[in-house]
Amino acid sequence: MKKKSLGARIAIVPTPVWVVGTYDKDEKPNAGTAAWVGVCCSKPPCVAVSFRKATYTYGNIVERQCFTVNVPPVSYAKQADYFGIASGRDVDKFAAAGLTPVKGRLVDAPYIDEFPLVLECKVLHTIEIGLHTQFIGEILDAKLDESVLPEGGLPNLEDLGFFAFSPDCSTYNRISASIGKAFSIGKEI
Repeated sequence: MKKKSLGARIAIVPTPVWVVGTYDKDEKPNAGTAAWVGVCCSKPPCVAVSFRKATYTYGNIVERQCFTVNVPPVSYAKQADYFGIASGRDVDKFAAAGLTPVKGRLVDAPYIDEFPLVLECKVLHTIEIGLHTQFIGEILDAKLDESVLPEGGLPNLEDLGFFAFSPDCSTYNRISASIGKAFSIGKEI
């Protein structure tokens, strides 16, 4: 296959849609949508989220040194998008979106009760990259709504209804059907 150079840019690579929960200095809960996110370590379990310094969420993370990661299902795509459009400086995003903030048990940050998967994280490292600052958060607890937790196992990603963001296209996309078992289908070669 012949490849065409697109230059130095974020190519059409979907990223998970996460909503990061924080408190401001006055204890007001805030939620900010993050696209520059990902798992970055398995032991200790860590995730990385990146924000521009201009964002309200950035200041809250710096102040509190913790955050939650809330993974919305497709049914809450409008609310997740809103959390990335509006600023917590100007509006109570939880009230506007009709969602419920719940105080984290292990970190001083709220999570979103209506979202099925939540990670409570403390900041382990802060890395200045350029336009964005990356916060590496150690996952202290992962919470999964019991309604989507099958007996004796973890839920299927499809059943949770998560979706992804395509940066170059600025679109949200469903995560489609499973194509096979990881660390298994390659054994057929």
